[in-house]
Amino acid sequence: MQFVDEVEITVKGGDGGNGIVAFRREKFVPHGGPSGGNGGRGGNVIIEADSKLNTLVDLRYKKRYVAERGGDGGPNDKHGKNGEDLVLKVPVGTVVYEADSGRMIADLARHGARCIAARGGEGGRGNASFATSVNQVPRFAEKGEPVEPIRIRLELKLLADVGIIGYPNVGKSTLISRISSAKPKIADYAFTTLVPNLGVVSVDDRSFVVADMPGLIEGAHEGAGLGDQFLRHIERTRLLVHMIDVSGFSGRDPMRDFDTINKELSAYSDRLAALTQIVALNKIDMPASGEIVAAVKPDLEARGLEVFEISALTGHGIQPLVYRIAERLDSLPRTEEPVEEVARFTVDREAESWQVRKVGEGRFEVTGRPVEILVARTDIDNEYAFRRLHGQLEKMGVIKALKDEGAKHGDVVTIRSVEFDFWDEA
Repeated sequence: MQFVDEVEITVKGGDGGNGIVAFRREKFVPHGGPSGGNGGRGGNVIIEADSKLNTLVDLRYKKRYVAERGGDGGPNDKHGKNGEDLVLKVPVGTVVYEADSGRMIADLARHGARCIAARGGEGGRGNASFATSVNQVPRFAEKGEPVEPIRIRLELKLLADVGIIGYPNVGKSTLISRISSAKPKIADYAFTTLVPNLGVVSVDDRSFVVADMPGLIEGAHEGAGLGDQFLRHIERTRLLVHMIDVSGFSGRDPMRDFDTINKELSAYSDRLAALTQIVALNKIDMPASGEIVAAVKPDLEARGLEVFEISALTGHGIQPLVYRIAERLDSLPRTEEPVEEVARFTVDREAESWQVRKVGEGRFEVTGRPVEILVARTDIDNEYAFRRLHGQLEKMGVIKALKDEGAKHGDVVTIRSVEFDFWDEA
């Protein structure tokens, strides 16, 4: 299975259904009242965490998802059918962001957690909803609310208790294959591991999840070696096993490697820098390892770190390391962040405002969501609906603002790409 941990898609809630204009035509009721029903609500696009999934690959190739439109209203006060919600399943640990603003919508850190990524539009009201004692026979209805598509970014952060980190080719994959049933690709060259591997480790009556991270190098937090993509996967871990190659064959300074990796963790996030670490000096089965261990182990222990000498290849020292990991996890409680069942949307106050500006001689433009939605939900070809729109714009202060900008009777006003002749009854 292909491992995909980040995708960007476009989602759109269903448009609201239209309300209709209708009147009762019952036998012996020659002047029946309005009976146009309301349109149905458009469906939402919902993102839901599913523990059966472990990759975002299903969302990689289709880039646009649209929920069902609401049904139109019917005569005899029949309400249009609400559009079906579109549910997109993602792995547990997926974080949902608005692609343009970078704002986090939701962190789906447990099975069944869900968020509304795109809200469906409200249904338009039929003429029966506009009947009043003053206007008993309304001859207009409202269109359904149109909704705009939204680009979202999905990032998967693996949910593991322990992250195994270190430079490329220090033996991380060999270790996880020995302590769990994971079967990662193993070879004797750098960057053999290109995606994280997960394994479950059992210790007596306990178990924990280990993630083998692809090798990190200097500059990883800025993207070197795809390091920024890998670092986010260890943000949720509670403990790090930092592996160092003491074989003498790498040609690198083990302590410099250790400090470089830790600098990358600090540069990426304070949380990573604060994680508890256990150091595993690997490849002690090599002839030159004894001298290197004697040089680096005292330095590491002087920093307050627990150090284990192991050979992931032969299994030497693995059991004490695994038991110690289990013991440390017992004292490191899970810090699960609260997850809302459905994410709440914050109101963008700028989006709730409108503006009037002169764009040419005798030409004006009105922009802003409140005004544009009014126009979108008005049947411009219906004289009664058009008059209602004029009254609404007048109540909002749009007509006065146009006059203040110098608009005169007969000038052209554009709202949402629709052109109107300015109507000044004065």
